[in-house]
This record gives sequence, structure tokens and C-alpha cells, in this order.
Amino acid sequence: MNVRKIARRAQAGFTLIELMIVVAIIGILAAIALPQYQNYTARAQVSEAMTLAAGLKTQVAEIAQQNGGLANVASGSDGIAAAADVTGKYVLSTGVAAGIITATMQASGTNGTSTLVGGGTLILTPQMNGGSISWTCGGSIDVKYRPKSC
Repeated sequence: MNVRKIARRAQAGFTLIELMIVVAIIGILAAIALPQYQNYTARAQVSEAMTLAAGLKTQVAEIAQQNGGLANVASGSDGIAAAADVTGKYVLSTGVAAGIITATMQASGTNGTSTLVGGGTLILTPQMNGGSISWTCGGSIDVKYRPKSC
């Protein structure tokens, strides 16, 4: 009989306190993981803006070298596409004015755009250095969501 009682206890399952501990551990892990996932998502969406802007950097540099300056380098001229034509899933438009490239993110929630970067801008500003151009990164998007190359 003693063996039957032990066998029944072994099959009894988890106690309430054990289940509560597991739920608490899962809750703590979720509280840490969720903000990190949101940051990761925002950074991935901003990288799309950087990729679209990078495609325009070459054109801006080439036209600036040909024209001897950045003043007249703009979207819709000299082979640069109109701002509304350079878009992505998370990027509303990517335009050029006086050589400055501005990528504007979709509004928060549009196509799943993160609230952390929705409606923000990523701005690449060129600086003529004799025979080359250097770029600085700015805009309204928080620095921690910009790509490392900024």
C-alpha cells in the first residue's frame, strides 16, 4: 500500500506555488524582451530609410561634381527621382534639396511603422571637400534608432 500512495503523489502534478513562480518568471522575461524587440523593430525600419538615402548619395555626389556645387541638386532634376517616387514600406518619401537628402518615415501605425520612429526624418547633409563629399547624419529620429553608419 505504501507504494501506491507514493505513485499517486508522483502523478499529482505541479503545486499552485510552482505554477505561480513559472508565470512570474515568464512575466519578468517578457517585461525585458518586449522593449528590446520594439527598439530592434524601430532600428530595422530606419535602416530602410538609410538604404533609400544611400541610393541617392551617389547621384547627388556625381551631379555636385559635374555642376561644381550642391546648390541646384534637387529631386526631379538631373536624373534624380521625385521625392514621392523614392519610397518603401516604412518610408513615405526620400527627397533631395540643395544636395540634402531627407527621408521621411510613414506615420505611426501605417504599414506597421513603429511609434518610436513614425513621422520622423533622417537627414543626410553633404559637405564638399575639394574632390570628395562627406556626409553627416541628422534628423528628428532619435540617435539610438539610426543605423551605426550615421
